[in-house]
Amino acid sequence: MVSESLESVVLILGGARSGKSRFAQELARRAGGDVLYVATAELREEEMRSRAEAHRAERPAGWETVEEPLALGTAVRSGSAATVIVDCLTLWASNVLERFVGEAEPPPAPSLVEARRFALEELERALEAARERRLLFVSNEVGQGIVPLGGLARAYRDLLGEVNQFVARRAGQVCLMVAGLPVDIRRLAEPGG
Repeated sequence: MVSESLESVVLILGGARSGKSRFAQELARRAGGDVLYVATAELREEEMRSRAEAHRAERPAGWETVEEPLALGTAVRSGSAATVIVDCLTLWASNVLERFVGEAEPPPAPSLVEARRFALEELERALEAARERRLLFVSNEVGQGIVPLGGLARAYRDLLGEVNQFVARRAGQVCLMVAGLPVDIRRLAEPGG
């Protein structure tokens, strides 16, 4: 079990179109070596397929891509790349919730418990890989808006908030992207930061 902060783990948070993915890719380029890109989106509609294609075009051709909507631990540990980008926890949490809850409104409490358990166990498996490689997690910060009206939307917000906190506690670096600029939250959170 990983419990300490790991310098090889970076969490990159922000709103939509804040520059999260671009910053993760820049960090990976700077680190050098092989890169594994774990894409969590399920490409069910044309708009999502177009977005995924645009993301692919931004990445260097030599990077390996694994598309995995649920088995995050397995995907992160595949291959031998020095750096792994997980893009993104936002869609991954949505996939987890959909698997365990579906579209039930309100979502059944036992299903929410199972979704949470699965998510935290998968994250733990993924974080174990940080002992051998650098992990860059991309995620949205969705807790700054209004409280959603529906129970399913609140469950999603809560699950993603917990996922982000889980990774942030273990990350050596946590950046909040604002208008394309990274703000080092981990450093600001330290006494005297």
